[in-house]
Amino acid sequence: EVQLVESGGDSVQAGGSLTLSCAVSGLTFDAYAIAWFHQAPGKEREGVSCISRPDSTSDGLPYYVDSVKGRFTISTDKAKNTVHLQMNSLKPEDTAVYYCAADRMPVHCSALFFYGMHYWGKGTLVTVSS
Repeated sequence: EVQLVESGGDSVQAGGSLTLSCAVSGLTFDAYAIAWFHQAPGKEREGVSCISRPDSTSDGLPYYVDSVKGRFTISTDKAKNTVHLQMNSLKPEDTAVYYCAADRMPVHCSALFFYGMHYWGKGTLVTVSS
């Protein structure tokens, strides 16, 4: 059974930092693209950052949407099957439930923001106050 379990969500003040973690089990880590999404109150869920499958048609570099470039960093710990999202310089507009997701499609992971991801975690809440 595939499981993705997020942790690390918290309430912080603007300008602060948080690190989210996603523990992944039941799948071969290198055979999947991994992504972080967020869903702000009253808005649709949208992709934030991702890493493509190593054998995909991509440059292998992590991808970030413009709103988080330079502030967020995605990383993987393959020994622990864990994905992290380091979030710095947090803004009130970063307030959202953050989800970890995985999919096997061998395409650039940003395409999966539109195609959809197969496996999802239940999310962790990040609240940023001004």
